[in-house]
Amino acid sequence: MQLHELVNTIGQDLQRRYGEKVHKLTLHGGFSCPNRDGTIGRGGCTFCNVASFADEETQVKSIVDQLTDRAGEIARAKKYLAYFQAYTSTYAEVQVLKNMYEEALKAADIVGLCVGTRPDCVPDSVLELLSGYVEQGYEIWLELGLQTANNDTLKRINRGHDFEVYEAITKRARALGIKVCTHLIVGLPKETKQDNLETLDKVLKVGTDGIKLHGLHIVEGSTMAKAWKAGRLEAPSLEEYVDIASEVIRRTPADVVYHRVSSAARRPTLLSPLWCENRWLAMTEIGRALNKEGAQGALVGQPFEYTLPILK
Repeated sequence: MQLHELVNTIGQDLQRRYGEKVHKLTLHGGFSCPNRDGTIGRGGCTFCNVASFADEETQVKSIVDQLTDRAGEIARAKKYLAYFQAYTSTYAEVQVLKNMYEEALKAADIVGLCVGTRPDCVPDSVLELLSGYVEQGYEIWLELGLQTANNDTLKRINRGHDFEVYEAITKRARALGIKVCTHLIVGLPKETKQDNLETLDKVLKVGTDGIKLHGLHIVEGSTMAKAWKAGRLEAPSLEEYVDIASEVIRRTPADVVYHRVSSAARRPTLLSPLWCENRWLAMTEIGRALNKEGAQGALVGQPFEYTLPILK
């Protein structure tokens, strides 16, 4: 079976509910980050260099122009989610956010928003704004960069918040009908497979609607890059990542939607591991592992059962 038959992916979840393909269109809103500008810290998280996954040049374009450009790159969908991805996309005055979000929502064929942010940057005013869009019938995902539930690791990577902050905002958002997608990183310094499994257990206990898995990658311009160049840090091998990611997936109930099961970065920004450059490599290997050991939810008695989506 293919990966989408073994994992409840965001693509098939949307297709099942909307009756047609719905794609995310990534946007750069020109946001900063409180962990970079001195509000809570400087230098950012030790793994971060946004240039490894986002085109910095796009931030000079309007939201509508960016959406038009992105939609033109995708021929298989006619409906889209506007994904505010780069940096902290709730880090502005609420009126500024409202203007930007609604510029996206008014664009043709946009059915909702995905808003990437930090757990400590979602005040009540932003939750109220997003919940208002939910009430209007839009698809709204709050994508929270947790990375790990281990507070020692969060401090070590200069994250600037603890797990308890994530727990509180997740509960508040979901109580308002806002879907939460939790971002997790496999391979953080000094973390083991058991740490990853304990993080998953804590996330599931709090409750989440989606998960996005990333393998740690070392990128130029990050603090971790210095440690890697000095031989003090190693990124996970493909085999290590697949082993951990596939077990995390098997331990995840089938009703949790996976927005991503692996991450990719590009050279020359990407330093290690080079397998991250090929976005399909880890996905293929995870599919093989799940075919052998069981689909999503197999280890918690809630296995995923693939059904063909009904198309319009």
